[in-house]
Amino acid sequence: MAKEMDWGSLGFEYTPAAYRFVATWRDGKWDEGQLTTDPTVHINECAGVLQYAQACFEGLKAYRTEDGRVVTFRPELNAERMIDSATRLEIPPVPKELFMKGLDELVKANLDMVPPYGSGATLYVRPYVFGSGEVIGVKPADEYTFRMICMPVGPYFKGGAKPVVVKISDFDRAAPKGTGGIKAALNYAMSLYAGTRAHEEGFAENIYLDPATRTKIEEAGGMNVVFITKDGTFVTPKSESILPSVTRRSLEVVAKDMLGMKVEHREVLLSEVPEFAECGLVGTAAVICPVGKINDHGKVIEFPTGMDEMGPGLQKLYDTLTGIQMGRIEGPEGWLHEIK
Repeated sequence: MAKEMDWGSLGFEYTPAAYRFVATWRDGKWDEGQLTTDPTVHINECAGVLQYAQACFEGLKAYRTEDGRVVTFRPELNAERMIDSATRLEIPPVPKELFMKGLDELVKANLDMVPPYGSGATLYVRPYVFGSGEVIGVKPADEYTFRMICMPVGPYFKGGAKPVVVKISDFDRAAPKGTGGIKAALNYAMSLYAGTRAHEEGFAENIYLDPATRTKIEEAGGMNVVFITKDGTFVTPKSESILPSVTRRSLEVVAKDMLGMKVEHREVLLSEVPEFAECGLVGTAAVICPVGKINDHGKVIEFPTGMDEMGPGLQKLYDTLTGIQMGRIEGPEGWLHEIK
């Protein structure tokens, strides 16, 4: 049973649960990992994560469904993406079996922190791996720590999803052959300055262009960007520098196989954005955050759906995907992983 809490008042912030899962890589292998109640990480002052930012992470959620099950949504994709991220950063990949074991044990140990169905809140799970062995020369560490923590978070949209205003950034998110396609912690450190400036200017988020030509849409600071054309086609930008969002990839399947929409995963030019009917930012936290306006250095692109509510195409996608996650709608086989 869930604890008695004011679930609707929770924000997206650190509210620690009782248990976390920890595993260590040393002498060429990962140990089997274990649950612990200790929230403190003890590392050497020369740990690889402190000296050379050797770290990557993931984000997923656990839900209570309408029929009372506790499930997570497509966690194997998070495990696979963490393997890709770790490989790129010369971190020993966390085996999928260890990732899934940690997830099952963590959520099961903290079942009382999984919010009740219908509250709008969820249990956010943050797996991460980092260089914990000491290193001073520029090289990979010789020891690594995998931790998985969780915390209840409130509904992303309190009072409904209102469209936001974003801006085209003057900064580059990632180099053309850099780390944009993985969930490296350093990517998010690099986005903080640009994100803070955008917020100071009154914008909800940045949209980054491709660094080579600055003519193509890439992604936002922490979310993928999606569009719907006036004839109802679901369009998602394609680039090796875009993080392969689990939410975005799932929405493509929902759009094509469940809603009968045409789906295009392709390069998207900034010059064609004014011709789209709808725009949204997609990711684990919000699922879909509608965009009402994009400010391109004073030139405002305003979408026909306006600033009052999510457009009909994105709303249908949002309702379908969240319905699958909450067990109200039957989704593709294997999308819900039940915690037993």
